[in-house]
Amino acid sequence: MATGFGIVGCGMISNFHAKALEEIRGAKLVACYDQFPASADKFAEANGCTAYHELDEMLADPEVDVVTICTPSGAHMDPAVAAANAGKHVVVEKPLEITLKRCDAIIDACKKNKVQLATIMPSRFGAANMELKKAIEKGRFGKLTLGDTYVKWWRTQEYYDSGGWRGTWKLDGGGAYMNQAIHNVDLLFWFMGEVADVNGMTGTLAHERIEVEDTGVATIRFKNGALGVIEATTSVYPGLLKKTEISGTEGTVIIEQDDVLHWEFSKEQARDAKIREELGKSTGNTGGASDPSAISYAGHMEQLKDFIKSIKTGKKPLVDGNDGRKSVEIILAIYQSSWTGKQVSLPLKRDPRIPKNK
Repeated sequence: MATGFGIVGCGMISNFHAKALEEIRGAKLVACYDQFPASADKFAEANGCTAYHELDEMLADPEVDVVTICTPSGAHMDPAVAAANAGKHVVVEKPLEITLKRCDAIIDACKKNKVQLATIMPSRFGAANMELKKAIEKGRFGKLTLGDTYVKWWRTQEYYDSGGWRGTWKLDGGGAYMNQAIHNVDLLFWFMGEVADVNGMTGTLAHERIEVEDTGVATIRFKNGALGVIEATTSVYPGLLKKTEISGTEGTVIIEQDDVLHWEFSKEQARDAKIREELGKSTGNTGGASDPSAISYAGHMEQLKDFIKSIKTGKKPLVDGNDGRKSVEIILAIYQSSWTGKQVSLPLKRDPRIPKNK
């Protein structure tokens, strides 16, 4: 039988989940819910599923095995916990939530009810990033020394004005780091390992009427001793492809969006030339550098396949709730450092307080 999905929140990102599910054999979108009934009705008509106007009614549908949370970032916790308490497996769009306390509530509810939990981080599932991870695990970099990632994107003022929740601490949870660059933050600790300390600076330089940052830089010290940089912005016109650079004593790899720009190790292997040839070709995917709707659903599709497999095997998905919590913690540490002007060590003991002037 097909694994049935119900989507909570019928905004833009829900369409990518719907498209991904269409391509997955053994998966079916069966239901949706939105706090605005008209949005649920419109989404259901477009995707051939049942619209519910009450969340509890959707959660009672026996055909719904998995609930996918696509609400604004700061509104993930309540429906995710409700889904877990209803015995449904839970998929949450990034970020898992906007505070550690709220992340923990989701994780605890899923653990208590013995259901699987995944945080959507589709960048991990790209072929280039998968190959890079394998190279790290094989020790091909020697001693890791530098891990850098850059998300230099552009968002118009109209983008922030288009939704009352955009650019707010309450529902967006942050700006360029929490909303846009979180995928690359996830990639960086997946590649480099746990973070020890961060130093951050943030600013709102190109937009009005938003509470959060549109520009930020941070330096990172990883627990393995390596150093790194995370740049995140929505203030760079016309918007550039995101980039990740991993270096060590025996190799360097640079990935721009989904393409390998540089792949070189002190000890060449037969497969290296093939990787440079096959993954070095431009995919033409802008990844939302200037248009948030111009992203591919391919990564979502691969991640949802992985999640369905985890349900059937009982093994944890590649990006579980704890992984989703880590990227939020790193970003919150960057924010705390930028607010206090001090280096911040991880793990955080508590959620940082947002200054009154923010």
